[in-house]
Amino acid sequence: MARAPKIGLLPLYLKLYDDLMPERRAGFEPFVDTVMQGFRRRGIEVVQCRACRVEAEFEQAVDHLESAGVDLIVTLHLAYSPSLEAVEALTDTELPLLLLDTTMDEAFGKDVQADRIMYNHGIHGVQDLACMLRRLGKPYQIVAGHVSSSPVLERAADIARAAFAAQCLADSRALRIGPPFAGMGDFAVDEDLLESELGITVDEITRRDLEQAAKAVTEKAIRAEMASDLKRFAADIDPVVHHRSVRTGLGLRNLLQRGGYGAFSMNFLAFDSPRGAANVVPFLEASKAMARGIGYAGEGDVLTASLVGAAAAGFGRTTFTEIFCPDWQGNALFLSHMGEINPEVVSGKAALTEKPYTFSRALDPAVVTGAPAAGPGVLVNLAPGPDNSFGLIVAPVEILGDSDNPSLRGAVRGWIRPRGSLATFLEQYSLNGGTHHSALVLGDRAEAIAAFAQFADLECVVL
Repeated sequence: MARAPKIGLLPLYLKLYDDLMPERRAGFEPFVDTVMQGFRRRGIEVVQCRACRVEAEFEQAVDHLESAGVDLIVTLHLAYSPSLEAVEALTDTELPLLLLDTTMDEAFGKDVQADRIMYNHGIHGVQDLACMLRRLGKPYQIVAGHVSSSPVLERAADIARAAFAAQCLADSRALRIGPPFAGMGDFAVDEDLLESELGITVDEITRRDLEQAAKAVTEKAIRAEMASDLKRFAADIDPVVHHRSVRTGLGLRNLLQRGGYGAFSMNFLAFDSPRGAANVVPFLEASKAMARGIGYAGEGDVLTASLVGAAAAGFGRTTFTEIFCPDWQGNALFLSHMGEINPEVVSGKAALTEKPYTFSRALDPAVVTGAPAAGPGVLVNLAPGPDNSFGLIVAPVEILGDSDNPSLRGAVRGWIRPRGSLATFLEQYSLNGGTHHSALVLGDRAEAIAAFAQFADLECVVL
């Protein structure tokens, strides 16, 4: 089971206050606990440090957080804390940094009691620290607002997810079945470059390797998986077609689990035989793997597959997709692919059906079809650039829901509407080198995905 994102909560304080009025410190404990519990309610694991005041304490705290394996340090200024006490420890660490700019009291108007100043003046410590971090070239994120009257903790939790996703990308192990599709250049990246620049390692196998794994799948396991599918999906499928797809899929699942892979891709043309235990393209398992948080992309594209896996680890409901057709009149884009969609992004039950397959000698497979649920989303593209660079294109979109046209029911489908003009969006997308394979993340996650780009050391453009 995948772990939760983990932060180190680092409160900052002033030693002078402890020297002059040590009794004041206890008044901050409920506030720190409120922040800590707010993160935990949002699914974030918290490693809490004692309030730090002087350089040695900050160094010790950061060492502890590195040893604890946190994904992100979150600072919380309880009071003014001079930046030079903290900045060396925070710039020396490779851990990413988020400044949580908040205070204990929501209101601080003309009727405020003077003694509340002591509990609410940490924001100028934030300004001191942020200025120094910027001067020293240490990247950081910042979110501001009151914990009870703004989405500041939800935004902070999303940035923690972004830091976790960046770590997942840097640790990606991807499996590819067959070589990349011949002639597709946009996602074609040398594997040594993938490893050196992004941390992605790649193993390639053949269909025959998958066939050996599929042969080892028991009939009992196949029948159990088929029964589970019939409960999970709206199924209208020949049991023979379902059986052969599940057999191939469970063989693939076992390979992914044994190899510890967080992503995979396949060239459908590698499936070129109607015989044996891997005689269908495992589209069904590709969809179910994405629902388990495994990254996927088609045509041998391990770059986008690794992006999908990292985004799924950090943000949940994510699917591989392609921009297929423009709807100029509706200012929207039609999304599709041959037979892969994460069923967890579909509203209601996804359909399980047989797909006519004519691209090779493989037999007709079972596929999951449906449309992403309506609501906010983010189209995300990891684009190779000049001089061995990589950039992230982040496009907040409105997901438009499903079609009523029955002719589309057997297809993977979806519609999104970008901000502004479709023509301008398409121009900017391609001027920034966007590839034809992308991830679609459900939810209003553009800010956090831009933070993911920073944490992953990717150039980022938001369209």
